Amino acid sequence: MGDSPTFSSPVLSVELSGAVAILWLDRPEARNAMGESLWRDLPKAMEVLGHDPGVRAVVVAAKGPHFSVGLDLKEMGPLLSGIGAASGQGSSGAEKAVHAREDILRLQAAITSVARCPKPVIAAVHGYCIGGGVDLIAACDLRLASADAVFSVREAKVAIVADLGSLQRLPAIIGAGHVAELAFTGKDISAARAKEIGLVNDVAADAEGVQQAALAMAHEIAANSPLAVQGTKAILAANEGRTVAEGLDYVATWNAGMLGSEDLVEAMKAFMERRAPTFTGR
Repeated sequence: MGDSPTFSSPVLSVELSGAVAILWLDRPEARNAMGESLWRDLPKAMEVLGHDPGVRAVVVAAKGPHFSVGLDLKEMGPLLSGIGAASGQGSSGAEKAVHAREDILRLQAAITSVARCPKPVIAAVHGYCIGGGVDLIAACDLRLASADAVFSVREAKVAIVADLGSLQRLPAIIGAGHVAELAFTGKDISAARAKEIGLVNDVAADAEGVQQAALAMAHEIAANSPLAVQGTKAILAANEGRTVAEGLDYVATWNAGMLGSEDLVEAMKAFMERRAPTFTGR
């Protein structure tokens, strides 16, 4: 592992493995419950990693026995009760609602920072992945799990509507019917079931195994041209809400601007010389 990019957080840590950054959920004593420090620091971490030219792929993994048990109910209680962190005593119902909405939008933005990272992001899940944990992995591009992983869109069981992205992102990942089942019941599902419905790409034996599998996949991605990989992620995101014809037109314009890249020249040269290419991202 190499030195981490410049970033400091009490609940997150970063390690480098070549061109791959591992973003650790690093609050194992609290089972990586998501409190204010996480919501504050996650967008900062994604900003640093997204703009670091030495990083070509990101793995999101967790220290301790669980990926995340979701929202820190003790710390975030005022928000859940509708008070809102910015509201004071004596505020009207409307004022409390405005402040609560602002808080929810702030938390949503933290999760969305993962989806908007220009580099591919792979989630390596072990143990519990509950509530906000599912919101987080739904914002990742790829998901792998250990055999002991347990997933749950748990919010209905605590009398709230999931509001940090699961209901919006999961239908494109697992389909509307599976999302409805998970969200209406709040049930737990196993890693095997998660793979069956397409929530995860593959299942490894244990925590170490899934983290190694995610790292290997990230290195495989990082070996490709970062211009092509990040362009592919941008095109996939741009397809949302577009027809096939509109998407094809968009990618034609994108590729027309990239045909002069040094990476493309290197790819052609490596092919002719029968060797592996070395891409620079230029």
